[in-house]
Amino acid sequence: MINNLIAREMSATLEGIFNHLPIITITGPRQSGKTTLCRSLFTGLPYVNLEDLALRAQIMADPKAFLEQHNEGVIIDEVQNTPEIFSYLQVAVDEDRFTEKRQRHFVVTGSNNFSLMEKVTQSMAGRTAVLSLLPLSTNEILSYRPQTTTSEIIINGGFPALWTASDEARRLLLSNYYSTYIERDVRQMLNISNMNAFQLFVRLCASRIGQEFNMQSISNEVGVTVSTISHWTSILNASYITFTLNPYFSNIGKRLTKTPKLYFYDTGLAAYLLGIDSIEQLDVHPLRGNLFENMVVNDFIKFGTNRGLNQHIYFYRDKSQHEVDLLLDSPSGIKAYEIKSSRTWNADFFKNLNYLKKVLGNRLSSATVIYDGDQETPHATDATINFRHINRLLDN
Repeated sequence: MINNLIAREMSATLEGIFNHLPIITITGPRQSGKTTLCRSLFTGLPYVNLEDLALRAQIMADPKAFLEQHNEGVIIDEVQNTPEIFSYLQVAVDEDRFTEKRQRHFVVTGSNNFSLMEKVTQSMAGRTAVLSLLPLSTNEILSYRPQTTTSEIIINGGFPALWTASDEARRLLLSNYYSTYIERDVRQMLNISNMNAFQLFVRLCASRIGQEFNMQSISNEVGVTVSTISHWTSILNASYITFTLNPYFSNIGKRLTKTPKLYFYDTGLAAYLLGIDSIEQLDVHPLRGNLFENMVVNDFIKFGTNRGLNQHIYFYRDKSQHEVDLLLDSPSGIKAYEIKSSRTWNADFFKNLNYLKKVLGNRLSSATVIYDGDQETPHATDATINFRHINRLLDN
């Protein structure tokens, strides 16, 4: 399997917290590599998968006895299928605190953020670290295939299995992933009477990547209420299909937009939903720049999630249509980033960043253009960098 060959950046984080907390909870989309990462990293722990109906029934017939069988602990996969097991885990780890000879470690994974996080919040406070394993980052992909092109990264996305697949197999895998998501996750989370309308909604979301997400506009196109669109959006977010990026708000004397922007956690899935079947088609597609921006924003988020950090990122847009793609609120100040898919450097890339400097003043600690070219200028306050070096940028 490909995950055996690709080093996951989260590994060091998981190893660092393993001996400090009795439970590690790993969430994330289906097929992001949670199972492979856990089984390869925690080889001393036995493994159970709660997708297995017979095994699930056996365990839940006597969950206390099941946990007692594992003196070292256990990896429990797809735990969202039986979230009630968290109550038994809570009792088990609390009892272990008073038993010096046995300090067990449990690793649980799940792909449904709604049911999983509800139980974690109720039962596991102070007992678990919660991390989200997202699809492969650009840095992880390049560690496996250093010569991978930008368009290949965008169209393949980050699901590990796609990196060993042919173009035909890639389309089949993405089609199966999407249909499985619709048939399983969505139907489990809510009862949608008009599945065709929901599928149209998902595809319209893909067509609005990197744009302000106007629910009223989508409501009109799909033919359902705004409240339904809002609910469906929360389902996509909970299923790790999409996320929204909030606008930056501050007392800066400007009329700022209040509408968030929409992105997909995986650009390969987004490209599939847009009907993009080949790199040749991607390279001339009007939304290629949006998909490139999505890829870069994803890498900022993955840098944080892989290290157990919460990145405070936003975008800036005022009523005069001045926009900066990404703002990172850090202890050293606000760092601003403009994202360009061009391979050719242009001085105009800094136009909106220079405007933002006037608006934020000393609160802006740095301004950087992230693009697809090779002309890098690593200055202290104004820099240009290739998107492949985002980790180097964020490590500083």
